[in-house]
Amino acid sequence: MKNNTIDAKLLSAQVALENALHNETIKTSLGEYGYDEPKLNEGLTLFNDAYTKHLDQKKEYGDQYAATDALDTAMDHANALYIRHVKIARIALRTDRGASATLELDGRRKQTYSGWLKQARLFYANALASTQILSALAHFGITTEKLEEGQAAVAQVETSLVQQLREKGEAQNATEARDEALDALMDWVADFIAIARIALEHKPQLLENLGIIQPSEA
Repeated sequence: MKNNTIDAKLLSAQVALENALHNETIKTSLGEYGYDEPKLNEGLTLFNDAYTKHLDQKKEYGDQYAATDALDTAMDHANALYIRHVKIARIALRTDRGASATLELDGRRKQTYSGWLKQARLFYANALASTQILSALAHFGITTEKLEEGQAAVAQVETSLVQQLREKGEAQNATEARDEALDALMDWVADFIAIARIALEHKPQLLENLGIIQPSEA
């Protein structure tokens, strides 16, 4: 469902319910068909629930988008460091097959988050654990501090990814809750409109007060 369509449906329901509750003529006519004030308040409760969950769904998607942007920023920063370090390591260790294998320098970098994280974590952990590799990299300006900076940046990507996935799940849950509440409201409103057309059949101006346009007869 598109949000603008949902907003329109909620507004229509709100107008119909509030005008029915505040117009005594309409309320009296509807009451003869079972839509007395308690019944109308039942519909208003459904509206408030759907409206609240609609706002919550928008908030959760806003949180998801913010988490995605934070993840993209963290990934761009960490990947720039990682790729630079890999390129220099390939030069520094080009004759050391064992070290190259230890750092997984051969082949393309993984494109998935899980694959990239596995490669990057392994690279920094193994580089920092080997005095031989540290010495070779230091000749090309890659110090322990720079490797630790890269490792921290990779850890930030992992943290950001966990947060983004959490926000994504919460947004999906909020959407399901919103849709269920909206469906319940729309079912109630459908019956309400059908009854209103009957109760106010000869009072088209009152139907219009509810936002209901009576179809013209051919």
